[in-house]
Amino acid sequence: MTRNLALFAAVGLLFLLTGMFQSWNLALSILNISLISAIMALGVNIQWGYAGLFNTGIMGFTALGGLAVVLVSARPVAEGWAAGGSGILLGLFLGAASIALAIFAWNRLPKGGLRMAATLAIVVAGFVLFRMVFDPAVNAVEAFNPATAGNIGGLGLPATLAWPVGGLLAAGAAWAIGKIALGLRSDYLAIATLGIAEIIIAVMKNEDWLARGVKNIIDMPRPWPVPYEVSLQQSAAFVDWATRWGFAPTTASSIIVKLIYAALFLAVLLAVIWLSERALKSPWGRMMRAIRDNEVSAAAMGKDVTRRHLQVFILGSAVVGIAGAMYTSMAGQLTPGEYNPLRFTFLIWVMVIVGGSGNNWGAVLGGLLIGWLWLIVESLGPMVMGGIVAGLSEGPLKAHLIDSAQHMRLLTMGVVLLLVLRFSPRGLIPEK
Repeated sequence: MTRNLALFAAVGLLFLLTGMFQSWNLALSILNISLISAIMALGVNIQWGYAGLFNTGIMGFTALGGLAVVLVSARPVAEGWAAGGSGILLGLFLGAASIALAIFAWNRLPKGGLRMAATLAIVVAGFVLFRMVFDPAVNAVEAFNPATAGNIGGLGLPATLAWPVGGLLAAGAAWAIGKIALGLRSDYLAIATLGIAEIIIAVMKNEDWLARGVKNIIDMPRPWPVPYEVSLQQSAAFVDWATRWGFAPTTASSIIVKLIYAALFLAVLLAVIWLSERALKSPWGRMMRAIRDNEVSAAAMGKDVTRRHLQVFILGSAVVGIAGAMYTSMAGQLTPGEYNPLRFTFLIWVMVIVGGSGNNWGAVLGGLLIGWLWLIVESLGPMVMGGIVAGLSEGPLKAHLIDSAQHMRLLTMGVVLLLVLRFSPRGLIPEK
């Protein structure tokens, strides 16, 4: 326990030093992103640490959480709804009904050519009907003022409500993916989840009616009780308070907003940790670890391994979806091009491995540490490289090294991962 507390204290000291020697705005920005990353790492730890599921589609579930923020809290586009909103809903309903009817026919009809022909006919007819209704509605919506709209918008509800909705949306996608992919071997599961995540991102980029695609959704409302910096700066009482403490009103307002975000994210993180610890120490948690360690023995004891894998896959994905919604709420915009496997899949895996898979507190420590390193190197890299090449004469080598400073974050992540795997292969806080 003393060692674990010392590790958390050391990571906390890194954030304090960042605030003291660079800026508190930068330190709080890194802290907020690190808290969100720690929640994502907890979701991955539930899947990998509890059940041994190798999910490389974290990026897709994060993006679904961000999409939930748009669908729930963005302002509705009345003209888009009038142009084709009802047609889009009807088309989606017909598509879902066709899939459900095809599954029903496949399960109910006896094996043979009749089942194959009936299922194929339902799928083809449903697809044709879906496109006949869906495509004209989409074209009508996207034709309305595509420079600033071209979509149906959201429901205009409070942004905080979008966080659990993001978890539900990710959980629903995890159920659909799990029903298909969880019967595969672990390496095939990894390939399948990565491919499905790329499909999710491709859909978000190309379906403008949903979230404007690559044109992005901006200026989304903030979650309660986070104020806008401009509102604080227009308050005479706040300006007097900031001046009394020696802060410029603009700097003070930014710090206050980030502190409120940090408090919200910390509350969610603590709630997820508490629930995860309760689950891990329960009979359910012991059963999941037994399945992880030896599926054959667990199945022999009467445990439904596939069903439990689906259960834990849904739970972990829901946590990642909540974190994705929190990230989009803080950014105030949805940018589908921002979601890439390096940042939202493999970096989260590095956090879990470095912190200690199977240990919730280890996943949190890894999220905070790697989150800080990933972002601080972006600002310190050019400074460090400038000092390294200070003695070199001007020329192509020096210019190349300075231009390559941005890649120091990749080098740093690789070195940290190798050191941890060499000297603490079970992570900084190993599973008990």
